Amino acid sequence: MTEERVAPSRPVVVTGGSRGLGRNVAVNIAKNGFDVIITYQTNEAAAKQVVKEITELGRKASALKLDTSDVASFDSFSASLRADLAQRGIEHIFGLVNNAGIGLDAPFADTSEEVFDRLLNIHLKGVFFLTQKLLPIISEGGRIVNVSSALARVSLPGYAAYGAAKAAVETLTRYLAKELGPRKITANVLVPGGVETDFGGGALRDIPEVNAFIASQTALGRAGVPDDIGPVVAALLSDSHRWVTGQRIEVSGGWQL
Repeated sequence: MTEERVAPSRPVVVTGGSRGLGRNVAVNIAKNGFDVIITYQTNEAAAKQVVKEITELGRKASALKLDTSDVASFDSFSASLRADLAQRGIEHIFGLVNNAGIGLDAPFADTSEEVFDRLLNIHLKGVFFLTQKLLPIISEGGRIVNVSSALARVSLPGYAAYGAAKAAVETLTRYLAKELGPRKITANVLVPGGVETDFGGGALRDIPEVNAFIASQTALGRAGVPDDIGPVVAALLSDSHRWVTGQRIEVSGGWQL
């Protein structure tokens, strides 16, 4: 009689994992054999539902509250994360997916300092310092996946601050890949195109004219859906992609080629 082998726990933290792309990423990486720790800012009920869905897949999951714009809170978050890991009998996470984000748009001439700072705090400063804070508990040979946007490549009026922040994340990712290479940690940036979620008020998902515009500019003739994105993140975390690092990987269906 052979002894059943249990897959080792390789937990991955997914920020903003209670909804939209983050939810899809969390579920897809669980389907690929990873345990998951999602973060949420306000919607605890939605986060608990994601945890339930993942545990029903046979993987361990938990949800921790985090405001990625508040760097001062990262110490307490790190302590909560370490406590969560200790309950599992482990000390390290395998991966970090910096997904949390917001959509605020305004013409360049009308973008306030408040809007600019909020976007930069979440999409760049938060990514930089959360990764730095968690770096000691990312395992050797682990993975970092940052989420950018095709709006860092294509200029769409109203998204100057958002696009600039995402472009900075793409540059940061290359630096992470270079500096963390000695620890065999890969760092890549995933770049979605327009995806049908509640992001930015859900305009792409809910307004036919907006959806049709994105589809008309996309080589594959439609807007994206969350299931176009989550499996790609899962692949970047997998052993098959251990030799991929420092790369910008656009998953947009060929938007504005």
